[in-house]
Amino acid sequence: MDKIFITDLVARGIIGVNEWEREKPQEILINITLFADLQLAGESDDIHHTISYKTIAKKALTQAESAKRFTVEALATDIAKLCLDEPGIARVQVRVEKPHASRFARSVGVEIERIRGDQHP
Repeated sequence: MDKIFITDLVARGIIGVNEWEREKPQEILINITLFADLQLAGESDDIHHTISYKTIAKKALTQAESAKRFTVEALATDIAKLCLDEPGIARVQVRVEKPHASRFARSVGVEIERIRGDQHP
């Protein structure tokens, strides 16, 4: 399976369970790996035969900046669902991090993997 990746997409949104985290947007770092068959796009050199990473990035940013989730797990799940709604994506890995969330770590977060058809309702 081929991959398209979006690395270090930076959003600013409300995320967290503490009161101070809900007061103003904070930096959220998003990494997405999309798994799809890209053979036709490679052979045809036609943009219509591939997946638009620009579309995926915009949807992920919009979700991160508007969702106001309490957990990074929930935001990662939202983004994974958005990705799997796009035709041609068979599997997705989503990593969501909160830089500087822990005093002794550069970043904390989660990485999830979802497969088309394996989503819970």
